[in-house]
Amino acid sequence: QVQLVESGGGLVQAGGSLRLSCTASGRPFSTYAMGWFRQAPGKEREFVAAISRSGGVTYYADSVKGRFTISRENAKNTVYLQMNSLKPEDTAVYYCAANSNLRWVQIATKPIEYDYWGQGTQVTVSS
Repeated sequence: QVQLVESGGGLVQAGGSLRLSCTASGRPFSTYAMGWFRQAPGKEREFVAAISRSGGVTYYADSVKGRFTISRENAKNTVYLQMNSLKPEDTAVYYCAANSNLRWVQIATKPIEYDYWGQGTQVTVSS
């Protein structure tokens, strides 16, 4: 069992930056591959980025590639999402998620593959 708490959301102008954090408690953090997802009003939850348990493998949705960076610090039980060059279409509630079933260098991109979810943090990008 793991509990996930996101932070770092807020209101930012287009072109600005935010860094989201997701801190885990429970089992050792390196047990989990991690992902970030987002959900805008009236839309389905969509994949944003994922990182392996090792931190050495990352994967991004095409819509954020080159603008967002996922990273993790296992010693701090935290995964980050650095978001640069934000656009109004990035506005959504952002969720972190943990998968306890992957090997050291595997990642997952589908919501159904994740066992645990945080409560979400709102990101609003104004034009």
